[in-house]
Amino acid sequence: MPATSDPDANAAGDVSRTQEAILASYAELIEELGTDDVSFRLIARRAGVGERTVFRNYATRVDLLLATAAWIESRIFPRQDSPSIFDMPLTIRAAMESYDHRPELAHVVAETTMRGVSGAAPSPRRAMLEAMLDAEIPMLDDDERRAIVAALAHLDSAATWVTFRREFGMSRRDIADAAAWAAEAVLDPIRSRVG
Repeated sequence: MPATSDPDANAAGDVSRTQEAILASYAELIEELGTDDVSFRLIARRAGVGERTVFRNYATRVDLLLATAAWIESRIFPRQDSPSIFDMPLTIRAAMESYDHRPELAHVVAETTMRGVSGAAPSPRRAMLEAMLDAEIPMLDDDERRAIVAALAHLDSAATWVTFRREFGMSRRDIADAAAWAAEAVLDPIRSRVG
């Protein structure tokens, strides 16, 4: 099954066993060597497939990187479903802590989306956030709804973790606290409006 440029199509449930082996091997090698020194040959050897098999599934390095970033998000950094929009600060806190445990992989996810690699979904959980808001606070106007979804989608991302870590030199605990606090601040004004 050839890969697509749609990261959702390459998410955990949609990859073949061969693609799973390739993506898992590439993720392992990224943690060991970084992204620059990993050849298709090395990935193929680690995955137990031929080099041509890697090319057949991922014709370019961008295709492979994009699919790997989506795989990492779904397999290494999965999110628990939040029963309520008001549980998002806890979800975001847990995400920040998980990124801190696997920093090389968090950087891959963040840089894939921040650099706008073709096909990367910058806000993969946007639809889920919109659905939760619609269900719990249906009277929000479009501007309020858009602002809340944008803020929460940005906070719930590897890009936020990288910014806090790289630009501010924050610790794991401080990153988790700051992101959760920011999410609480976004949600506080609408708590009294639950329908």
